[in-house]
Amino acid sequence: MKFLSQLLVLGLAAEATVASSWFSKSVYNKWHETELERWLSDHNVPYPTPYDRAQLETAVKENWQAKVSQPYGDWDSAQLSAYLKQKGVETKDTAADNTEGLVAQVKKYWYETEDKAEDAWSNVRDWIFDSWSESQLKAFADKHGIPVPQPRARDTLLQKVRSNYESVAQKAGETAAYPGNWIYQSWSESDLKEWLDSHGIPAPQPTTRDKLIASVRRNARTASLKAADLQASASKSAAAAAETLSDKLLDSWSDSQIKEWADKNGIKVPQGSRRNELLAIARKHRAQLTGDNVSYSAKSAASKASGSGASAFGAATSRAGNEYAKATDDAALKAEDLFNKAIGTWSESRLKAYLDARGVPVPQSGKKDELLAAVRLNRHKAATGWSAWTFDTWTVDNLRAYLASSGNKAAEKAGKQADATREQLISAAQDAYASASKTGGVGFASVTSYLAKQTDAAKDSIFDTWSESELKNYLDSYGFDVPQGSTKNQLVAYARNSRNYFQYGTTTPQGTLWAKLANTFEYIKTQLSFGCSFRTQGATYASHRAGEAAQKAGDRIKEEL
Repeated sequence: MKFLSQLLVLGLAAEATVASSWFSKSVYNKWHETELERWLSDHNVPYPTPYDRAQLETAVKENWQAKVSQPYGDWDSAQLSAYLKQKGVETKDTAADNTEGLVAQVKKYWYETEDKAEDAWSNVRDWIFDSWSESQLKAFADKHGIPVPQPRARDTLLQKVRSNYESVAQKAGETAAYPGNWIYQSWSESDLKEWLDSHGIPAPQPTTRDKLIASVRRNARTASLKAADLQASASKSAAAAAETLSDKLLDSWSDSQIKEWADKNGIKVPQGSRRNELLAIARKHRAQLTGDNVSYSAKSAASKASGSGASAFGAATSRAGNEYAKATDDAALKAEDLFNKAIGTWSESRLKAYLDARGVPVPQSGKKDELLAAVRLNRHKAATGWSAWTFDTWTVDNLRAYLASSGNKAAEKAGKQADATREQLISAAQDAYASASKTGGVGFASVTSYLAKQTDAAKDSIFDTWSESELKNYLDSYGFDVPQGSTKNQLVAYARNSRNYFQYGTTTPQGTLWAKLANTFEYIKTQLSFGCSFRTQGATYASHRAGEAAQKAGDRIKEEL
């Protein structure tokens, strides 16, 4: 009997182990092999070939936390600081170069927990379209024959696209858990590049359509989280504006008006209550200030408002609305204007190099106006190859190493000169590259292989090590007119922007939209708070304006992100 009991215990334990193993399976365990392979490729994780499913799952498992649960682990200090700033976290006590400290802070304030990240990948359709523009959603619906009722509002488009996502994938014979390139089939390469630009993500250099899609797909989840976070912040700002509004409103009421309002709303006020006590009672029930049951009080108070007061309130809310519209102007137009101003100072050879790197035919006339027009037209086209200008941002050590390995005797000699300036090394590297590209064959293949390995050295931080004269010479190559009295930090910023315009067609700003929204709602709050001192009628209207502002901001975030 004792033996049978032991067997029963062991059997239950084994069953529990199996059940535990079953329920603890990760979402990727259900993926198709091609999806596992695609995920590894997107995240630049090497995997064995030939391979079996178990090996693929193991490779994904070993990298899942770093790439999905904690994707910020690969960020540099600038990206980490930008995220913390977006979340309203002070980083002045953390050294800019203390990446580990910044990572720890970001982890504390990250958008979602590891469990939620896992759940999100169980329902890709719920968020993968969040960062798409309205026109991209329309194109997807049209391409896949998804009927969308008129008018085609964004929310309606999203609902229809999401609900038809799995069926579209099935009809196309594609997977949907970690979708392939089919999902971006209606996007042009410029669309892909523009998406990366708008989210502050550098496009892969040089690139192909497959690489662009991989980069968009890899960053889609973070983009969705950011959009939701900014929308929540916008709504919170509007709510804060409404709360401030009600405070100002109460301060403007007399004791008798507060008592009248309390009586009409069934709120008991103890006999002999002083003003501070009356205000405390009213604030406790502040939610009713804009509720339906306060309509009588609103009308009563409004009738007592002076004409000049109502007029002043109207002016305040009008100014708030105008400022909101002004602050939420299309950021893309401003970015385009800055890009056009930047390329206006470029030399003809640099304009041609920009086009060459993107596989765009250079206008035969070679006139600067036509070159500028071609560059503007291809602003969102990603670079597809190397050029002699690739060496622009290389360090002296990298330049010397390249020259030594180039197989070009003249280049090797130039690299060994101890007193060679950075500009001389760049010139020698460009000559060696031009020679190899003309010759082609094995020599050119080895050169491009070396370039692929060394391009990562050209990070933002490399300008920090340059001297002021090197920075000025670099800016001079762009025709940039350096303002007198510029500090080293300013020169670094100018150089960084110039390099980014040439390589990516944008300065890849981060947090711009958040800053704009924060300033907008601060202004609205100030204006509405001022206006609401003119009684309840204005308060109700201003509260509605705050709510409308939150909705508009939310819609705009969805479109811009």
